[in-house]
Order: sequence, then C-alpha cells, then structure tokens
Amino acid sequence: MQRIGMVVTLASLIVVGVGTPSVFAENWPQWRGAANDGISDEKGLPTEWSETKNIAWKLKMPGMGASTPAIWGDSLFVTSIAPDLTLSLICVGTDGKERWTRELGKGSGKVARSDEGNEASPSPSTDGKAVYVFVGSGDLAAFDFEGKKLWAVNLQKMYGKFDIQFGMHSTPVLYENHLYLQLIHSNGAWVIALDKSSGKEVWKVKRESDGRAECEHSYASPVLWKRGDSAYLITHGNDYAIAHDLKDGHEIWRVGDLNLKSKYNPTLRFVASPLATSDLIIVPSAKNGPVVAVKPNAKGLVMRGSEHQQWRLDSGTPDVPSPVISKGLVYLARENGGLICLDAASGEQYYAERTHNARHRANPLVADGKIYLVARDGLTTVVKEGRSFEVLSKNQLKDQIAASPAVHNGRIYLRGYDYLYAISEGGK
Repeated sequence: MQRIGMVVTLASLIVVGVGTPSVFAENWPQWRGAANDGISDEKGLPTEWSETKNIAWKLKMPGMGASTPAIWGDSLFVTSIAPDLTLSLICVGTDGKERWTRELGKGSGKVARSDEGNEASPSPSTDGKAVYVFVGSGDLAAFDFEGKKLWAVNLQKMYGKFDIQFGMHSTPVLYENHLYLQLIHSNGAWVIALDKSSGKEVWKVKRESDGRAECEHSYASPVLWKRGDSAYLITHGNDYAIAHDLKDGHEIWRVGDLNLKSKYNPTLRFVASPLATSDLIIVPSAKNGPVVAVKPNAKGLVMRGSEHQQWRLDSGTPDVPSPVISKGLVYLARENGGLICLDAASGEQYYAERTHNARHRANPLVADGKIYLVARDGLTTVVKEGRSFEVLSKNQLKDQIAASPAVHNGRIYLRGYDYLYAISEGGK
C-alpha cells in the first residue's frame, strides 16, 4: 500500500572518498527519494542477490510494516506494528544494529485485504535534524536523531475519526517549515499544513468533490511540484487530482474525467500517487483507468482535451505503484507485474510487457540505467532502461515486501514484513 511524498531543502547528495569513487552517498529522506520521484543517482548498485548473495545484513523486524526507510547519514528510520498492536518508529544504524525504538500509539489491527498494508504503511521523512512519522492510528510525531520526542499529536482527535475501508496509508509531505497532509475519507476530506517544529495547524481547507461511495477513500499520498522558487502541493483522491497553493491551500487546478460520470465506478479508490517533475506531472487513476500528463502551468479544471493536458491514455494506469520518469520515458509499473514504457512528451507507447506474475505494491526504483520492480512475494525484477524491454535479473528473498526500496551509499534497502535488508555488491 501507500507509503509517502516529500521534498526537503537540505542537500541530499554528498560525495564520499571511501570505497568506490563513483558511488554517491545519497540520503534517502523520504518515500521515493530526495526528489520524491523514485530516481537514484548512485552507481554500482547490485543487480543480483539472494538470501546468501550480496546481503550486507538483515535485521528482524518486530512486526509487519510497509513503510519505506528514511535514511540520513548513518541512520535509518522505519515503522512497524507489533503483535500487541503497538505502532513504533525504529532507528537502525547502517551497520544493521537497532539504536532505539519509540512507541507512537496503538493500532486497531486493521490490515488491508488480510495481508496487504497496515497501520505502519505511511513512511517516515527527515530533514537531517528531526524525523517525522505518521501512522494509521492518526498519531503524528517528531523525534530527534537520539530518539527524543519533540512533539506529538493525533489527527483523528484534531480532524475527526477516519472512515476508510482499508485504513489510512497516506504519507505527509515535508517541505521547508511545514508538513502537508491529505486526509480523504468518508468522514471528511481535508488538506492540512502543520508547523514542523510544533505540529500546530497553519491552515486547513476542505477538499471539495462530487465523488461518492468508495471513491471517497484515498490511499494515495500528496506530492510536491517544484521548479526554481515555485512550488505547489498536489493531492489525489475522490475522483480528482488537485493542486493547492502552499500559502493557504486554495485550489489552483484539478484534473477531472478520471472517473467518468457517464459510466461511474463507485469503487474507484485511488492508491497510486501522482508523479510531479519540474516539466510534467503524471496523474494515475485506478483499476486500469486513465493516465493523464498535465502541464505544470495548468489552471482551473483540466478535462479531456484541455490545453493544459499534455496527453491522456484511456487505460493502463498502475493501480498501486506510482509512475516514474527517466530520460524522457515514463514507466508505469502495473499492480500485476506489467511494465509499460511511454514517451514522456507524446504518450506514445514503446512496450507493454509482463515482468513477474505476482502482486506488485512497491513503487519502481530507477538507478544506473536500471528499473527495479519489487513484488509482494519478495522477488525483484531488474529491467534495463530504454525503449526496448530487457530483463537483466530476477532476485528472490524469502519475505513479503510491500514497501518501496530505498538507496544509500551503494546499498539498496528493502523493508520486508519479517526483515529489513541491506543489499550491496559483495555484501559490503
């Protein structure tokens, strides 16, 4: 299920002089990486591994979780839910040793579809000074790197009880001095900005929609669009993707025709989040529905045929994994293991191929000319970037994985339901 979207203002790349000179020690401060786009600039990442090959270490987790690790320096942060339903934030060193665990709250035990995401699905984020973490119980807290609690609030107490079939899985966006959240469910639809230093509300706006039934439930995460000094927030769910001004949350544009009124699907809940790059925004929907490429300078209502629409596909959306763009190509990783490659400028399809016949919940990672696709059964398919489809390797771990991969200092980190894995060439 969903894990998170955020962008930080601190530098996220530092060159290291130890080990392989071509490898960058890249902080991974949030779900989908520093730019929230699923792209890593690191080189020399492993393309092959197993339970006995290229594993630097693996650490037993206290319980199930689907959150992507946030990584800064030598600290990793990940969430988990224990058998007694305690929701926790865990700090792990890059040496594979647990440093501390802090309780966040108590879960309800709700698990999506019995074995999917749970209340430990939203991902932590960090600005290098504090780590911010939200879980499905509504508990939101900030800790310093030593584990000291800086503040804590409960969003269900502040904004109403969550009424959502599979639980709240949305990850906040961390940007400059604020945390931005979307809470989209049947008991309310709010877009909220909180002060990151205190957790106090800066603004909130009601997110208007004519959606109904299960469409009121969004499992997607908000994302940030940024170009130079310009930025806005994009929320996703209840039949629309909507851009909001960061100062007060007012609406800039919304993408419609994602759930056609003429043949309305009352079960079209959104799980996959949009992808926002400086030049193009890719808006997914659900259940093999449309995909829309939006120009960042859009205004008002963006419907089929709008001048603010770069292109639109009537079908083929990923239902859970979010899109990624690299080197002028859009990759759509379908929930069934299918991979679609499109031209970013025109939407022209270059291929649609099946990688692995299993459920895929994690978002794709693109690094060093390769696409990493992680399946729920623990198998990662590595595909070569480009207009032609080529599988480079398939790598099996004996775990269930719904979390998106993270990258740091030549390693790929995978959060399984049972273990946290550090994977590197030679197991270094």
